[in-house]
Amino acid sequence: MSAKELHTALERLCKERPDLRFLSDNEEMTPYLREWRDAYRGEAAAVALPSSVEDVAALVKLARECEGVHLVPQGGNTGLVGGQIAFDSERAITVSMARMNRILEIDPVNNTLTCEAGALLADVQAAADDAGRLFPLSLASQGSCRIGGVLSTNAGGCEVLRYGCAGDLLLGVEAILADGSVWDGMRPLRKDNTGYDLKRLFIGAEGTLGIITRAVLRLFPKPRSTVCAFVGIASPSAGLSLLQEAEEMSGGEVTAFELMPRIAVDMADRYTPAVRIPLESDVPWYVLLEISSSREQKDAVEMMENILARAFDKNLVLDGAVANSKAQEESFWLIRESIPESQKRDGGSIKHDVSVSVSRVPEFIERATEASEKALAGVRVVAFGHVGDGNIHFNVSQPVEMERAAFMLESERFHRIVYDITLDMGGSISAEHGIGIAKLEENARHKSDTEQNLMRALKRALDPNGIFNPGKLID
Repeated sequence: MSAKELHTALERLCKERPDLRFLSDNEEMTPYLREWRDAYRGEAAAVALPSSVEDVAALVKLARECEGVHLVPQGGNTGLVGGQIAFDSERAITVSMARMNRILEIDPVNNTLTCEAGALLADVQAAADDAGRLFPLSLASQGSCRIGGVLSTNAGGCEVLRYGCAGDLLLGVEAILADGSVWDGMRPLRKDNTGYDLKRLFIGAEGTLGIITRAVLRLFPKPRSTVCAFVGIASPSAGLSLLQEAEEMSGGEVTAFELMPRIAVDMADRYTPAVRIPLESDVPWYVLLEISSSREQKDAVEMMENILARAFDKNLVLDGAVANSKAQEESFWLIRESIPESQKRDGGSIKHDVSVSVSRVPEFIERATEASEKALAGVRVVAFGHVGDGNIHFNVSQPVEMERAAFMLESERFHRIVYDITLDMGGSISAEHGIGIAKLEENARHKSDTEQNLMRALKRALDPNGIFNPGKLID
C-alpha cells in the first residue's frame, strides 16, 4: 500500500470517527518524527491523533486490514533510544496519544488514580497532590512525558530507591491488541492471583505487543516532611557508605541518592545560569541526598543533620549543606536536572544507561573510567545517576581539542568497552531508557538464545503480523 492509498483509507476512517484526526503534511508531522536531541529523524505516512479507546482500536483494525501497514505508538516523544520514532514514509502511522490525556478518577481511600495513556506525568503528580496523595515517579521530562510512554519503557527516575520503577506503580491497564480488541485489565487491586499477570507484558515492551490506552496507578500518602542535603565526598565508595548510613539511620526513608562527579556539576554551573553550587570546598564528587518522612519537618531536619554528623565523623563527607527552604531544595535538584542538557551543550557525548548491583557501583565506575581513558586520550568521563538503585549514566564527553563529528565516530568502540564491563559484572546495558532502535543489535549480542526466543515467541503470539512498532526492542 502506498502512502497515498493509506491517506485515503485514513480519510474514510475519520469520516466514520469524526473525533479521530490525522496529519500527513511533512511540516506538521516533523515534531512527531524528530527526537528531542535530534539523534533520530524518522519518516511516516501519517501521524494519527486518536481521542478515545475506540479510535485506537479502529486504527489497529485498519492496520490489520491494510497489508504492511504498521503503528508506532508515541507518548511525549521524550524517549532516548528511538523507540517512539517511525522510519517508513509509505506504511508507518505514528499514533500519538497526546489527545487522550484525561485524569479519569482518583480514589484516595484505595490510593489509586485512573488516567488515559496520554496524561502528562506532571498532571498525574498534580492531581494526586490535590487529593492529598503522592504519585512518586519523578523524571526530568515530567512536563512532557506521558503515562503510556513511561509504562512502555518502565521508566525509573530519581525515586526508584524507595518506590520502584513505573511498572511497580501500575495496578491495572487497558490495551488494544493486534486484532483490534480491547483488553480490559483495569482492576485496581493489589491482590489478584487468578493466573498470568498479563499487565506485566506491556511494561517495558515499548509498544511492540499492543497500545496502552488507560492505566490504574498506585498512590501513596504524602510525606509530612522532605529534607534535601547537597554534600561533597571523596569517591563513589564513600558515597556508597553514606547511602548505607542514611538508610540505616532513617529507617529506610531515603527517597533519592544522586551521585555526581565534579565535571558534571561544573557543566551545570557553566551552562545553566540559575544553578548555584551551595558548597565552596573543592571536592571530586557530590551527592544529592533526599529523605521523605512521616516525621515533623524539624525532626526530619534533625535526622538529616545527625546522618551527616556521623558521616563527617567517619570521613565519608567532606562538606555539606542542608536545604532550609523549599526554594533551596529546588535549587539543589536543579543542579542534578541540568546535567544532561549542560553536557549536550558542552560537545559530543557518547551515552550509556547501565546498571549493576548497588554494591558494585564504585567498582564499575573505576573500571569503566580507566578503560575509557585508556581507549582515547583526553576523553572526559561524566558518570552520574541513581546510585541507590545501581543505575549509572556513564557518559563519555569528547576531548576538548577533538572535533565533535570525529569523536562521535568512536561510539561503537566505547559502547563495546562499557557494555562488556557492565555485563562482565552481571549488569544491564539498559537500566531505564529501554532498547528502542539504539541498542537493538547490542541487546541481541548479549541476550541468550533462550531469552531472545522467548521474546520472539511472545511477539509472534500477540502480534503475528508485526503491526506494532516493528524493528524495536526485538529483531
